[in-house]
Parts: sequence; C-alpha cells; structure tokens
Amino acid sequence: MKVLFVGGTGIISTAVTKLAVERGIDLTLLRRGQRAADPPGVRTIAADMADEAAVSQALGTQSFDAVVDWRAYVPADIEADIRLFRGRTKQFVFISSASAYQKPVSHYLITESTPLANPYWQYSRDKIACEEWLMKAYREEGFPVTIVRPSLTYGDTQIVLAVNSWQKSYTAVDRMRRGKKIIVPGDGTSLWVITHNSDFAEGLVGLLGHAQAVGHAFHITGDEAMTWDQFTRITAEAAGVEAKLVHIPSDFIGTCIPDEIGGLTGDKAASVVFDNSKIKRFVPGYCAKVPFAQGIRRTIAWFDADPRRKEIDEAANAAWDKLIDAYESGLEHALRKFRS
Repeated sequence: MKVLFVGGTGIISTAVTKLAVERGIDLTLLRRGQRAADPPGVRTIAADMADEAAVSQALGTQSFDAVVDWRAYVPADIEADIRLFRGRTKQFVFISSASAYQKPVSHYLITESTPLANPYWQYSRDKIACEEWLMKAYREEGFPVTIVRPSLTYGDTQIVLAVNSWQKSYTAVDRMRRGKKIIVPGDGTSLWVITHNSDFAEGLVGLLGHAQAVGHAFHITGDEAMTWDQFTRITAEAAGVEAKLVHIPSDFIGTCIPDEIGGLTGDKAASVVFDNSKIKRFVPGYCAKVPFAQGIRRTIAWFDADPRRKEIDEAANAAWDKLIDAYESGLEHALRKFRS
C-alpha cells in the first residue's frame, strides 16, 4: 500500500509513521525539509504546503492509496488539500480533534454521532469547519474522506496533564519534584481519557486503505477513564514524589489566564468518556494496550535520561504561582467575611 503523510513529525504522527513502516507500508512524507531521523525506507518529498503550486509540481503524477494530512487546521488548508489530492488518492484522512464534540456535553458517553459544537475554543470550531467542508466535498463529488478525531494523546516525549505547558511539558514534573503545588481544574473528579500514541497508531494504521471507512468519522482513544486527580497523582508517583494538588474552578482559571479557556472549558474541564466500539468494528482487534501508569513511567524515564530534555516554562510557572496565590488569598478573604 502506498501512503502519503502531509507533515508527520508530531507526537501522534511519529508513532503512526513508525508502525506504518513496521507493517510494510510504502510511506512518503511531504514536508518542508528532510530529517535525518526518518525511519529507514521512508521517502521524503520536500515542499511547503503554503506554496500549493510547488507542492503540485513536487507530487508530479504520483497517486496514493491513502493520504493523511496532519497539519490542516482551517478550511483554507482543506480547500488546498481537495485541489491537490482530488483524483490522486483513494482515501484522504483528515486529522480532526475530539475537542470538536459538543461542549458542554449533554451525555457523558461520546460517540461519533455526538453533535459537534464548541463555543469556547476557536481551534475546535476551525476543525469542525474543516470537517463540514470535507463532508460537503464527499457528498457532492465523492471526495474520499475519512475523519479521525484524536483526544489528548501523549508519547515518550510528552507529559500531559490538565494544566501544563505543552511546549515544555517537563515543567509540571519539575514543580512536583520541587514540592510546589499542581493545579487541577474543578474538584479533580472529572473523568477523562488519555491515550498513548502507540495505541492511537494501531487504530489509524488499521484504517489506512480501508475502503469502507470512506465517508465515516472515528475517534481513536483508550478505554481507561480516570479522574484528573488520579492522572496527576499517578504522574507524581512515576516521578518519585507525592503531588500537592490545588483545586481551582475552571472559570476562575480562565478569568485570570484567558488562554486557558479553550483547553479547559472547551475540552478538559468536563467529564468525557469515549465509546470506541466503532473503531473496533472497522479495525478488528483494536485495543489500547498501554495503561497510563505504564506509559507515564516511560515518558518520565525519557526526560530523566538526558537533563537537556528537562526544559522549564518559566512564564507558565510564574502565571501558575500567581494564580494559586490569588485563589488561596480569595478563599481566605471569603472565609473571614463569611465568619464575620
């Protein structure tokens, strides 16, 4: 099977690339430049998707059994994809986001038929608009789209918590190891699902070249639902310390740090459990095999193996310290006022 990845160097896509090569897929990566770390056998087409004419020229007359776009975020990206890959692929896989699902949710169990609506996060609304554009092309001209919606996914190089720095994700563990407080939104009892990238890869690779998946949407997650308190404490245990949690309402966090509104109110603040029966029907045998306690130990071991990996987001640290102080000071003031 001949497959093209547009992009392919992120947390999720690197795991999919690795598994695709192991499965014998003839894989080409379309991106701006060659990387020395590409697995053996992977070919690279060097072209910038911002230059559509250059990409078209670089692709030439090549066609593919499947194309996966890892870096489409807004409808303009999708318009270019349709122009570039119309008649060039039997399946076009768009990587959307599970954050596109209805917020707040009307039912805790998320299926692929859950409405798409997120008034809190522009990122999610853009993904919804991309999905709608692609489904219109599917209905009107048979453009062979398959939509895949990952939720919060991590790997050996990424520590994921409800409140952490995405760019420098060791920051939260550094705080834990220095005895500083870790913010957990709400009261810490919201259920969530965190998925290891190797598990996500099993589902996505199983969909590649699957003719019956065309026209369908899938989310690919684990089945292990835990509270944010549990995820945070398990992370601290893997780091060899005990977590000092401070529970702060999401609306308080969002008021003080508006950039957090999308990722919390628009995603992680509400309880969410995913029904994975659809991906299991289309990819028989799909099962998430890496429990969070095992996966996060691997992740922290990766950071501990090289001190240079332990980058700290000082701006985020300062904002969190200020937020914690403001919240706890407010509680003390409220308690004094109430007792008086």
